[in-house]
This record gives sequence, C-alpha cells and structure tokens, in this order.
Amino acid sequence: MDGAAILERLRARLGSAIVETHAQCGDHTAVIERAALPGALSLCRDAAELAFDVLMDLTAVDYQKYPGREDGPRFEVVYHLYSLRWNHRLRIKVRVDEDDAVVPTAVPLWPIANWLEREVWDMFGVRFEGHPDPRRLLMYEEFVGHPLRKDYPINRRQPLIGPRI
Repeated sequence: MDGAAILERLRARLGSAIVETHAQCGDHTAVIERAALPGALSLCRDAAELAFDVLMDLTAVDYQKYPGREDGPRFEVVYHLYSLRWNHRLRIKVRVDEDDAVVPTAVPLWPIANWLEREVWDMFGVRFEGHPDPRRLLMYEEFVGHPLRKDYPINRRQPLIGPRI
C-alpha cells in the first residue's frame, strides 16, 4: 500500500476528523483534530493493512513567527509512524493553540512515547493528558520556561544548580 492509499484509508475511517492531508517530497501527512487523535493513532497501529507498530519520533513545531501562520494555532504536535511489516511511513499532525496546549497521551499505544512526550513538554510546553510521568526530561526542575519556543529569550538567566550546603 502506498502513501496515497494510506491517506485514503484514513479518510474513509476517520471522515471529518481529518483536517487535511498532503504529500511533500514523498512524505504522506494527515492533520487530525485533537479529539480524534487517540482513535486515529489506535487505527494506525491496530489495523492490519496499516500496522504502524513503531513510533519513530514525536515532536512539536512552534509556528508563532512563521509567515502565513500568524492566525492559526501556534503549535503542531507531530507523530512519525513506521510499519515494520509493510515498510511504509506516515506523519500525523495535531494543531493546538497556545492557551490550550494539551494533547492526549500515546503511551498506552507505544511505550516509547513516555520519553518523547516528556521531551516535547520540556522543550515546547505542550502537555500530554494522561501521561504517567509528566516530569522534565532534559532541563532541570528549577528551569523556567521552554527553550524551543520561539518567544524564549536567548539571553535569559536561569537558576544555577550547585552543591547544597
């Protein structure tokens, strides 16, 4: 099954929950409504014809200063899926506003999502509802802010960690 057929299968099963689909440079992408994300990810993993058994990566994109995206949602959470059985890939995106930057967790489907979601929380400030361990992963607990946000000041001083006396 090629990427176009995968997108058609998703459109047939998810209907209006798919905001848009596109293929750029051979990468097939489906933009999904946030409420439909758990069902869409379950479908991608469990449907025999899709069998996306590997979550290759989970990341986010901050579009705050991106030309043409000023009026849209600030963030996109991006899932890169791969099927070992069928050797095909798919990208799933979910758009979220800054004021409500919360996405359902994918940890029950792919345990590796635990670390990947913690990284997205730490760097971008997007929370994952239902996550079993929502602690910082890369930055220390006293760190203020999320360093991969476009509005993070590059010259900001952070509290330093030192020996406790």
